[in-house]
Amino acid sequence: MGKRLTLYIIIGMVLGLIVGWALHAGLPAGDPRLAQWTEYLKLLPDVFLKLIKMIIAPLVFATIVTGIAGMGDSAALGRIGGKALAWFISASLISLALGLVLVNLFQPGVGAGLETGNDLGTLEMGELTLHHFILEIFPSSAIDAMAQNNILQILVFSVFAGVGLTAIGEKGAIIVTVTEALAELMLQITGYVMRFAPFAVFGALASVIAARGLGIIVTYGVLVTEFYFAMLLLWLLLFLVGAVFLRGRIITLFRYIREPLLLSFSTASSEASLPKLFEQLDRFGVPRRISGFILPLGYSFNLDGSMIYMTFASMFIAQAYGIHVPIGSQILMLLTLMVSSKGIAGVPRASLVVIAATLTQFGLPVEGIALLLGVDTFLDMGRSATNVVGNAVATAVITRSEGMLQPPMDPDADALPSPSHTASDGRRGLNIDPEQYES
Repeated sequence: MGKRLTLYIIIGMVLGLIVGWALHAGLPAGDPRLAQWTEYLKLLPDVFLKLIKMIIAPLVFATIVTGIAGMGDSAALGRIGGKALAWFISASLISLALGLVLVNLFQPGVGAGLETGNDLGTLEMGELTLHHFILEIFPSSAIDAMAQNNILQILVFSVFAGVGLTAIGEKGAIIVTVTEALAELMLQITGYVMRFAPFAVFGALASVIAARGLGIIVTYGVLVTEFYFAMLLLWLLLFLVGAVFLRGRIITLFRYIREPLLLSFSTASSEASLPKLFEQLDRFGVPRRISGFILPLGYSFNLDGSMIYMTFASMFIAQAYGIHVPIGSQILMLLTLMVSSKGIAGVPRASLVVIAATLTQFGLPVEGIALLLGVDTFLDMGRSATNVVGNAVATAVITRSEGMLQPPMDPDADALPSPSHTASDGRRGLNIDPEQYES
């Protein structure tokens, strides 16, 4: 199942549609048996959501601490790292803002008419002022933050722990080893949890359609269509910015990365294409001493497709439940997603974990994630491909800004042996493209 999860999710989705339609058509609206069957089916996504919540705190803590501590001495890479982080933060904010603007413009969740059994949303979000938001970022107890799944407070503690472990060096090696093992453990557990996803998809769709009828499918179709339109706009924006630095070679870059792009799209995994992306950027003219530093960093901090998806998904859920989110709270939500999405790259369906944490933080119904499970695979394909585009453009632009871009090779040629030098070695030994210095 782990290797064919997408297929099983599709099967679960189809079976959920059939069973939900059969129950909706076979039982009248007021029949208590319909409500009973709906509750039983809803049990499957409810269990899945509890399992997702179970892994939030240890996963976020372990991955961020391990990532920061593993950077080690990055003084020699300061300039390139600074450029990379500036690009990643800017691109993430643009992606989140674009998603927020479009989801408010399109309003794909309006009209779904769903109701939550909990008193959520208006009261808690009405109390969420800037003062309250800033105060709540900092934990008074790390253990309490993890017990409450308070994602922002966990992040603050994790950053302090990671920086502190880097500072104490060898004395903290044993703790770094433990957090690395914890990160691996949580990835393994996440893999187990995701195997339950097809059953959750089945239960979620069957229960919703049994209660609401097939008309809810229109809402799904609107969400998918408008999300892909938003991603196309983001692609266009990324390539336009890239063209400012790369000029005509931005078109060449797209031709070189088409294979890793298709690989990520078909497998719904950005990480699946990483080895091929390294090879194609080698051929494009990016020395491995640059791509070997920027790409791994980008796969943790520059997930443009995931960014735009998370704002879309969070506001879609609020709209589907008829909860009004003030613009101030939306901006704070954007900033929360900006921070909380860092450091958990490589986790299957990691966006669902971040969305669940953010919904909890802002008092929105976490059960709304069940609405996304049926189409999350199709959305994941698009956002994975977008992540590849964002990181490829970022790596090429930063290489060009450093004056280290080399002439392109044939896209199908054998890749040259990767240099073992770090970025601090500069241009030494590189066949620099003279076009960089024409101006």
